[in-house]
Amino acid sequence: MTCLSISSVGLILLLIGYAAAGPETDVRPRAVRSSACQEHMNLHNRLDVVEKKVEDTVEKLEVEMADLLDAIEAPKWRPLLDNAGKTAVDILEDPGQRS
Repeated sequence: MTCLSISSVGLILLLIGYAAAGPETDVRPRAVRSSACQEHMNLHNRLDVVEKKVEDTVEKLEVEMADLLDAIEAPKWRPLLDNAGKTAVDILEDPGQRS
């Protein structure tokens, strides 16, 4: 009877330990889980590449915009811009009406 009660207590303790550990949240096999983690990392790597390309493109556009603004403000174009709000040439005006 003593052996039966010791083994019963051992079994009960084993079941309590298993219940305390709780169910496994991810019941997929390890290979599938690691594959999912790898896919997740690959996705982040691709997003990093896209982010870098976007940042590079924005930098290039900023440089081009600065160059265009410098070109517009150059002395060559200054007379067209300094007519107190009136353009030197109206591209919509009929060429026969130009003086």
